[in-house]
Amino acid sequence: MPKRRNLMLAAATFATTFSAGRAFADDTSEIDYLLVQTAKGLSFDMATSTLSLVDVSPVTLFFADRPERIAGNMKTSAFIPFWSHGKDSFAKNPPNADVSIIEGDTMRQVVAVLEDPVLEGGTLRYKVKILQGDMPATGADVSVFIDIVGMPRTPVSFAGAGRRTYRRAFYR
Repeated sequence: MPKRRNLMLAAATFATTFSAGRAFADDTSEIDYLLVQTAKGLSFDMATSTLSLVDVSPVTLFFADRPERIAGNMKTSAFIPFWSHGKDSFAKNPPNADVSIIEGDTMRQVVAVLEDPVLEGGTLRYKVKILQGDMPATGADVSVFIDIVGMPRTPVSFAGAGRRTYRRAFYR
């Protein structure tokens, strides 16, 4: 049964193998990844705490903190099944995310815990728990920054670094 860690390992290997001018390091390095999902719009049902990303991008982006500077993408349809795989899965320990919505000339940011993703056609639905901000009923030009590296209330980022050791991909 595949684990999300294996997905990140495969993605890191693919990214490092095919990056221009990048050679494998002689020593083992640890890489922390963040994920980004984008959509043309969103709708939020307050009664059911369901966030719907409408016309979601077919790819989920990932990138690494410095010094590795590795970036890549994977199909969103391939990413969603890994949500519940592994002992440290998002299903058991849901990630925090920054939901950024463009409203005219301003950006609204909402920090939430994402749970139970369901991809149906071009719509990706999450159950959410709002941690900070107010989710609008509708919005356009949405980016969801998923912090896979931590829990809240730690100094490294809003979403934290409590799970950092569990969310690392290794490459050689």
